[in-house]
Amino acid sequence: MLHSKNTNLKTWVTSGELWIWLNAAAVGISITAVGGLLGLIAVRGLAHFWPADVAAIHYESASGVAAYALGEVVETESLLLDQYRSATGDTDDFPADVEVIERSLIKTGNRRVDPPDFQWIYSHRIASIGYPDEAAVFERMEWGNAYGVLEKVLFDGSVVAEADTAWTEFHMRLERVETLREAIARIERGEFNTINYALEQIRIERRRLELDTTLTDAARERSEAALRSQTDALTVRYTLAETDLAALIEDLQRDAIEITISTGATLTIPFADVVRGWQPNRMSVIAKLKHYFFSVWLFLTDDPREANTEGGILPAIFGTVLMVLLMSVLVTPLGVVAAVYLREYARQGAFVQLIRIAVNNLAGVPSIVYGVFGLGFFVYFLGGNLDALFFEAALPAPTFGTPGLVWASLTLALLTVPVVIVSTEEGLTRIPRSIREGSLALGATKAETLFKVVLPVASPSIFTGVILAVARAAGEVAPLMLVGVVKLAPTLPLDGNFPYLHLERKFMHLGFHIYDVGFQSPNVDAARPLVYATALLLVLLIVGLNLTAIMLRTRLEDRYRGVES
Repeated sequence: MLHSKNTNLKTWVTSGELWIWLNAAAVGISITAVGGLLGLIAVRGLAHFWPADVAAIHYESASGVAAYALGEVVETESLLLDQYRSATGDTDDFPADVEVIERSLIKTGNRRVDPPDFQWIYSHRIASIGYPDEAAVFERMEWGNAYGVLEKVLFDGSVVAEADTAWTEFHMRLERVETLREAIARIERGEFNTINYALEQIRIERRRLELDTTLTDAARERSEAALRSQTDALTVRYTLAETDLAALIEDLQRDAIEITISTGATLTIPFADVVRGWQPNRMSVIAKLKHYFFSVWLFLTDDPREANTEGGILPAIFGTVLMVLLMSVLVTPLGVVAAVYLREYARQGAFVQLIRIAVNNLAGVPSIVYGVFGLGFFVYFLGGNLDALFFEAALPAPTFGTPGLVWASLTLALLTVPVVIVSTEEGLTRIPRSIREGSLALGATKAETLFKVVLPVASPSIFTGVILAVARAAGEVAPLMLVGVVKLAPTLPLDGNFPYLHLERKFMHLGFHIYDVGFQSPNVDAARPLVYATALLLVLLIVGLNLTAIMLRTRLEDRYRGVES
């Protein structure tokens, strides 16, 4: 009977069913791990935007003095008694049955006048916890949130509303301030940007005239007179815009609020520093949901503030998507041409096999090596020579001889081109020889056969390579730090100035933004939820780009199904 069991087990193993189950288990574990990781990132990141209730906590400080804190409970954790004593140095006796001490991390804000803005409060020291309706949160342009009670609304230093009418007046004034802020942004980012760009072009044109030795004195004088006329017109235009801007800023500074913070002090905050304010303890579930989705929208559409620990990530989203699209446009023809040559035109032999080995090995080169190569070859050599040949008038300020979007895209194109080559070549290999011979027999040339028969049939494999390239390129950070990505880009690579798309500019990237906020932030506790939220957005962005490519690949597979053997 034992021999029969051993025989059945051996038969089961040799049949391959064991490996099927092991493979299924491995896939299930991988899916569970990925799903759990994404779930953790989603919960930690998206919870940041929920308007949490503001707690008023009366407690005893470490020195035994009665204290008061007003803020949000961010997280709660438990410490063993020995860990608690080690962390606090507390030698007080506890009942014998006490083995665990709980503590809560409270975000109290107001770090400009009452730092730090996060503090741990131990549960056994808390005397009482309440959630007063009048407690408010004010999101500011700088210094994070302010927590307190709105007392007065001021205009030119005079009280215009207080007590019960203060919040109604606050929202009215805030709408006015938002209108002024938008007008200021239109001048600073629109009018000033356009004028400064035009002045820079005039400076370059003047330098070009100085370098041009073929011009006559009369022609040079006419050109210089025209440039002076343009400069004078731009100067007048700049002066008018500057006057309008000063008036708007002066008007913006007239409104302010007074709040009472947890220390009992009165804090005056200009409306120019206030993004929005709310009373979470008075909000209904519907109101909190509206606030939540509006906060997510601001996160996706605003510029970053406070060393990237506040505000939104629109420039990073834009830079990531633009870089990936540009990289895809560059890597696809490069990889396809290389694969077509290796499979369709090159004489198969030891040399071609050596090239294939080299291509496969390139996929294993550390990405930072590509970054160093991109910096040395693309930026310094290629970009420097382009500046010397075509942008001499702009020197010594580099145009393409400095890290930028185009060099980052080219570097990532080189990094991912082995994936496209291998995938495309595999697709070309699977096309039956009879397809090619049939096309040639009908009178088509080799080029016509390639472009009208072979490449369309191999297009699903090409898209597979592009999908893998996008997935890798979108998450790369190390090479980008050398060839174009920055912590904060003052302007987007796309604007209203010719040529509209400025490939030479530096840009922001979601991957580098995660690194910067997570490891370079001066306020780790405030930055942590933004790291999770940005990581989730990066994953969703990669998934979205991949799904788009997968849909195109599926449509092509349906069209050419049955052609490949």
